[in-house]
Amino acid sequence: MNITPLVWGITIAVTIAFFVFEYFAHVRKPHAPTIGESARWSVFYIALALLFGVGIGIVSGWTYGGEYFAGYLTEKALSIDNLFVFLIVMTGFAVPKIYQQKVLMIGIVIALIMRGAFIAVGAALIENFSWIFYIFGALLLFLAYRQAFSHGESDPANGKFMTLVRRILPVSDEYNGDRLFVKKDGRRFVTPMLLVIVAIGFVDLIFAVDSIPAIYGLTNEAYIVFTANAFALMGLRQLYFLIGGLLERLIYLAQGLAVILAFIGVKLVFHALHVNELPFINGGEPVLWVPEIPIWLSLVFIAATITVATVASLAKTRSDRLRRPVEVTQDIEDARDPRP
Repeated sequence: MNITPLVWGITIAVTIAFFVFEYFAHVRKPHAPTIGESARWSVFYIALALLFGVGIGIVSGWTYGGEYFAGYLTEKALSIDNLFVFLIVMTGFAVPKIYQQKVLMIGIVIALIMRGAFIAVGAALIENFSWIFYIFGALLLFLAYRQAFSHGESDPANGKFMTLVRRILPVSDEYNGDRLFVKKDGRRFVTPMLLVIVAIGFVDLIFAVDSIPAIYGLTNEAYIVFTANAFALMGLRQLYFLIGGLLERLIYLAQGLAVILAFIGVKLVFHALHVNELPFINGGEPVLWVPEIPIWLSLVFIAATITVATVASLAKTRSDRLRRPVEVTQDIEDARDPRP
C-alpha cells in the first residue's frame, strides 16, 4: 500500500472528529443510554467498518482488504474481551450508570492513543529488524497460554497498581457528579471517578501488549493496523451497554481468543522463518520449507473460532440455566425428606 501523509492526516482527523462528535452528542450530558440507542449506533459503526474494508479492497486490492477484515475481526474480539475487564472495573468502583459513558469514552481514547504509539513502534521494528517476528510470535503464544488458563480472578479496581495510586493521591470517599477533583475543608481530593479512569488506562496499556502484535501477525501495513484498531474501538462504548448482560454468558470467549492468539503466534513464527536472518537458525538463510499461512485462511479461522466460542458459550449457559431449577427442586425435596 502507498499511503501518503495526506491520507494519514485525513484518516487521523476524521477519527478525532468521530470521537469529538461522540462526546458532544452522547457523553457530555450524563445519562444511561437505552438499548435502542446503543443498538443503532453499534450497527452504524460496524457497518462503517465493513464499508471501509470494502473500500480498501476496491482501491488497494483484496489482499489488503482481506488483511483489514482479519485484523478488524481480531481487534473487535479482543476489544469485547476488554469489556469484561471494564465491567469488573465499573463494578469494583461502583460507578453510577449515568457516568459510565464518560469513563468508557475517556478509556477508549486512551486505548487508541496507546495503540497508536505501539503501532508506530511496531512498524519501526518490523522495518528494521526482521527477527522481531520471533519475539512477537513467542509473546502471542505466551499470552494465548495465559488467556486460556486465566479465570478472571484479577480485579483491577483493587490490584497492586490501584493500591499504589491510592497511597500517592488523596482520594475522597464518594463521587461528586462526574468531577475528577473536589475541595473539602480547603484541601483538594481526587474523586473515585479519576481512579476509575486511571484503572481503565492501565487496563488499556496491558491489552495493547497483545492487541498490536496480534494484528501485525496478519498484516505489515501500519495503516491497516491503525484503521482496524480505530474501527474496533469505535462503537465499543455503545456495545458495552448493548451486550452488558450478554458478557457474563460468553464464558468461552477467553478460550476462543487464546486459540486465535496462538494461531497468529504460529503464523508469525512461520513468517519469521521465511524471512530469517539470524545466523544460528539455518545458517542465517530463510527456511523456505515452512508453509506461509494465507490471509484467507486466517480470516476463515478467526471468524470460525469466534463463532464457535460464542455459540458454545450461549449453549452452555442456557443448559446450566435450565438445569438449575431442577437442582433447586431436588434440594427442596431432599430437605423435606424425613428419612435419614
